[in-house]
Order: sequence, then C-alpha cells, then structure tokens
Amino acid sequence: MRSILNMKNQNLLTNEVPASFVVFLVALPLCMGIAIASGVPPARGIVTGIIGGLVVNAVSGSPLLVSGPAAGLAVIVAEVVQQYGIDMLGPILILAGVIQLLAGVFKLGQLFRAMSPAVIYGMLSGIGVLILASQFHVMLDDKPRSHGLENLFTIPKTIYKALFPMDGSAHHIAALLGIVTIAILILWEKFKPQRLKLIPGALVSIVITTTIATTYKLPVDYVDVPSNLLEAIQLPSLSTLPRLIHAPILLEAIAIAFIASAESLLSAAAVDKLHSGPRTDFDRELAAQGFGNILCGILGALPMTGVIVRSSVNVEAGAKTRLSAMLHGLWLLILVIAAPGLLRIIPTSGLAAILVYTGYKLIEVEHIQSLRKYGRFPLVIFFATLIAIVATELLTGVLIGIVLTAISLIYRISKLNIQVLRDEKNRRVDMYLEGAATFVRLPKLANILDHIPPKTQLHVHLDNLAYIDHSCLDLFSTWAKQQEQTGSSLIVQWDRLLERNRKVYTAGHS
Repeated sequence: MRSILNMKNQNLLTNEVPASFVVFLVALPLCMGIAIASGVPPARGIVTGIIGGLVVNAVSGSPLLVSGPAAGLAVIVAEVVQQYGIDMLGPILILAGVIQLLAGVFKLGQLFRAMSPAVIYGMLSGIGVLILASQFHVMLDDKPRSHGLENLFTIPKTIYKALFPMDGSAHHIAALLGIVTIAILILWEKFKPQRLKLIPGALVSIVITTTIATTYKLPVDYVDVPSNLLEAIQLPSLSTLPRLIHAPILLEAIAIAFIASAESLLSAAAVDKLHSGPRTDFDRELAAQGFGNILCGILGALPMTGVIVRSSVNVEAGAKTRLSAMLHGLWLLILVIAAPGLLRIIPTSGLAAILVYTGYKLIEVEHIQSLRKYGRFPLVIFFATLIAIVATELLTGVLIGIVLTAISLIYRISKLNIQVLRDEKNRRVDMYLEGAATFVRLPKLANILDHIPPKTQLHVHLDNLAYIDHSCLDLFSTWAKQQEQTGSSLIVQWDRLLERNRKVYTAGHS
C-alpha cells in the first residue's frame, strides 16, 4: 500500500506539477492579452483563467482540457462592451452560462459538435482577421477602431504613424517592441532547442521585451493591473438584469453560448486524439463550461472556453490527470496576489504582438486545402462565413455559414437525375430516376410528365433511386388517374427500391 502511495506521489511530482507550470506560463500572457483585445482590464482575463483552472477543470468532462479566456470570443466581447458598456458584460455572460449549463443537463453536447467544418474554419479565420487587425493598432500603442473593416483599412495609416516622423515617439518604440516580440515568437518556434521545447515562445518573447522596456524605461503603455485582485471584480447590479430580456442583448448571450460551446467541444474532441486516457463526456464538459461562465459573469470576468493551445501543451508536457489544469489556476492566483508588480512592467505592445501572431495562426491555409477536396461549395461556405464575420459581426457570419450549409445539404439530398427514353413506334416512354425524388424536384418531374403524349405506356424505373417522398408519389398517382381517360398507363418498377429499403431496415435492427 505504501509503495502505491509513493508511486502516486512520484507521478504527481514528475508529471502534473511540471506540466501545470508549463500551462501557467502559456496562459499568463494570453489571459492578459485576450482581455486587452476584448476591451476590458487585463486582471479580468486572469480571473477567468483562475476560475477555469480551479473550478471548471475540477468538474469538467475532459480531464486534460484546459479552460480559460479564448481569443475566439474576444471579438464578440469587444462588441458587447462597445455597444452596451462593460457593466452589461457580467449579466450577458451569466445568461450565456445558464444556456450552456441547461444544454449540458439536457444532453445536447453532441449537437453543438454537429457543425460543418467549413463554417468552423471560416469562423476561426474570420476571428483571426479581426484579432490581427484590431491588435495591430494596439501593438503600435494606437487605439483600435470600433469595426473590423475600419481596423483593416486603417492599418496603413497606423503604420505611417509608427514610421514618420522618426522622432522617437511612443508609437515608434512600441512598433519596435512589437516587431521584436513577433520575431522572437517565429524564431523560437522554428529553432528552439529540444531540451527547451516545452518553454512557450510567448513567454520567452514577453520576458525579453519586458526586460528591454524596463531596463531602458521606454515611454510606452504598460499593463495596468490592480495591486488587489478584488478590485478587478465587478458584481452585476440589479438595474442591469431587466435589460437581458431585450432581443439584441439576448442574441449576444446566445452567440457567446453557442460559440463558446462549439469551441470547447471541438477542442475536447481534438484533445482526445492526443492521449490514450479517459475520453470526453461532452454533456458534462458543456455543463461545466456553463457553470464556469456563470461564475465569470457574477465576478465580471471574461467568458471562458476549453482552449486547444493550452490543452495540447498540457498533454505534451506529460499531464495525465485533471490536477495539472487545476494547479495552473492556482499558480495564476498566487502570482496576482503575491507579485502583481511583475505584471505591471509588461509592455502592452508585446501582449498585442502575441495576439497579432495568434490571429495570423488562426487563418490556416491548410483548412482551405482540406476543404477543396470536397468540392467548391465548402469553399464558398468558408469564404462567405469569413467575409461576413469581418464585414458585419461574428454571429451574422456564423448564421450565414449555417444557412449556406443547410442549402448545400438540401441540394445534395434532393439531387435527382431523370433520363427519358422514347419509343414512338410502340408508344412507350421509359423514365429512369437516379438520386432522391423529393418535393424540391417536383416541378422538374411534373414538367416532364406534362409533355408525355396521350395513349402512352409510361414505365418508371426506380433501380437507382435512393428515396422517393409522398409528394412525388402523389404526383405519379394523380397523373395516372388523369391520363386513364386518354389511354395512357403507368407502370412503376418498385421491386429493387423495396428490396433495398428492406435490407437497410433489417441491417438497422439486427
């Protein structure tokens, strides 16, 4: 018994604790950077990271999935703060968390995963473009604009401001720090020593740029965090709660719940492929994320999701249980309590540069190449979702992608090829149907039947037909009754269709 306990303690020291430190080092700059990108104080991002680690990871359905603030929600949070004020973020997040919690309780976890890859990839790429465009301005100590297209179109103006005149202004210095940060990220990712592979590039770049900024006392913007973490907490006021019944605000809560759930469960599915341990309970994970977002809403923090970047680092660092993810939240809490001064010497431009690089990484060309294998329509859905997100808003873009996916599905399942062979001498017409005969193709089928001359024997062949619905059956039945007076007749070859359906039914119930 004692040897078993010693072995468990040894595994704790050799696996979970080291892995938790690595995840903590990855999460720290991202928690603050995502908060800045969302238009809220950096400390609120750390609060979300703490709740994600200590609370959500303790009860989650995916033991190795690490929860915290995600770049994918920064865009929609920024929109909420701009339109409704930071006071409404908490109540909206509480409502979003309740939606997630109920979805998990009612076993809807699998439904949130049933999204077209084209929509998911388009959503991630659209978010990547928006994050890159907005944080590019922050990287140069400039103000981000209120709209995605405006952020994109004003990038040249911001670059000009950072270059001319070369008088050593804060914009020039911040630009240099941002460039150094991105250069270190790229070089570390490409050339990092094997023995240091678990040290995240984001941490290395932030340490170097922070050292430069503090050594030379550079006149740039620095992270603003309170000396007491309790100052970052903002409980929702009772006056804000009635506003939740307004349709626009309700839609924002639904959008946050939907996107956070999709990202969490897709990340959980991806993490399952990285290890051989227990598989994800998607309903439990969804309920845990909802509970976490309710807590974040009560404390006025950022929304959270399960995050694939931190989770993959967790697995790669050797974590075997949920303890690693929980401990990373503990280290975040200890840092902001014991040494908040360390956070206040970090230049904002360095954190923004990390998010610029993160946004760029979300726009993956590999996704376009993988979708191309499935034809043109997935690419249309991908680019339509991406462009709509950048040009309008996140929820609108995702809805456009879902609608296009539904149209594509209806088209595919209702595809019907009709071949008509006429034998004028014997007054016979053979009609061969292939695909699915549904109400969508009813006009096409009716048009062919209308042009069949009187006193004709119509033979309908269903050998290659996968499905025929009642509207098409009624059309044939009505045509046959009407044409009896003209001497026409209808002969349908049902045998193979019935036999195929019988085999499918038998296989499904065996």
